[in-house]
Amino acid sequence: MPSNALAQRGRLTETRCQTCSLSSLCLPLALEVEDMERFDAIIRRRAPLKKGETLVRQETPFSSVFAVRSGSLKQLSSAGSGDEQLTNFYLPSELVGLDGIDEEYYPGTVVALETTTVCEIPFDRLDSLSEHLPELRAQIYRSLSKELRDDRRMLRLLSRKTADERLASFLVNLSSRFRRRGYSAYSFRLSMSRADIGNYLGLAVETVSRILGRFQQQNLVAVSGREVNILDLDTLCELTNDGCSIND
Repeated sequence: MPSNALAQRGRLTETRCQTCSLSSLCLPLALEVEDMERFDAIIRRRAPLKKGETLVRQETPFSSVFAVRSGSLKQLSSAGSGDEQLTNFYLPSELVGLDGIDEEYYPGTVVALETTTVCEIPFDRLDSLSEHLPELRAQIYRSLSKELRDDRRMLRLLSRKTADERLASFLVNLSSRFRRRGYSAYSFRLSMSRADIGNYLGLAVETVSRILGRFQQQNLVAVSGREVNILDLDTLCELTNDGCSIND
């Protein structure tokens, strides 16, 4: 085996749940060391995805869920007309594929927005293991509940909010997700393009750019390319019309 392949294999096998910095946010949350080893044994470590590479394709049979270890992904769903709707973004520690459990196929194509690593968790083995580990089953339920809650928030976002409220909600949500992972809630890089953001929020890309420009004039944010600095998170939160707070 070539030396670079050996090195890559070594890097893939080095990462274990016990040493992963995201374990407190992922499925192994609250597992004891022995139970975490049992969970770790069912995981498949995959080679990193390059930007633009596909993790799963829409309507392929459901077999696994995936925990994002680093990087980010987007999910696209195609209707009969061929138009693609961007339905989700995934950040480190978040689970991909839970929405495929019911109908046993993946409802969207998931693509890497940047170099991304994931842990593949075969669902049949996860389901079997969770029968013996109630803490693991409880965490699966919490993940499913969060997915339902996020879907409802997205429906409300698209059906009842103005364009400004949608973009403010998007930025506040990203801020909260980055903070939860130990990153800055005020300075972060957008891995997604403005066209992706517009598709996700149901807005034209020109509208996204225009609102970002207005937010900058109001000293709410400072944007340089994909680098975002939130200058007034409290006011941005008020603009969401959700009664949210920076601690959500």
